[in-house]
Amino acid sequence: MSLEEEKNSKYLGSLARIELSEDEEKTFNQNLEKILGYMHLLDEVDTQGTLPCTHVLETTTNVMGEDEVGEHLDHETFLKNAPDSVGGMIKVPPVMQAE
Repeated sequence: MSLEEEKNSKYLGSLARIELSEDEEKTFNQNLEKILGYMHLLDEVDTQGTLPCTHVLETTTNVMGEDEVGEHLDHETFLKNAPDSVGGMIKVPPVMQAE
């Protein structure tokens, strides 16, 4: 591994806040070389006359239909479809733990 590769892998590791072993650094550098090599293939693509695209969906128009109020489930039927309920509300597992 060259000094430049080692410097780059340590820098990128610090940005990602991960520590890499020597084997992991070697694998990382090999994978990075493959990725960058693939990206250099794009330099070979003829883009003459192609306008820059600032957004993928630049030319797309809204294809969604209008919102319409339709039938809705009554509260009891709605709760019957839920896995668990308490006091007329859907019970879900906790997402935050007390410290």
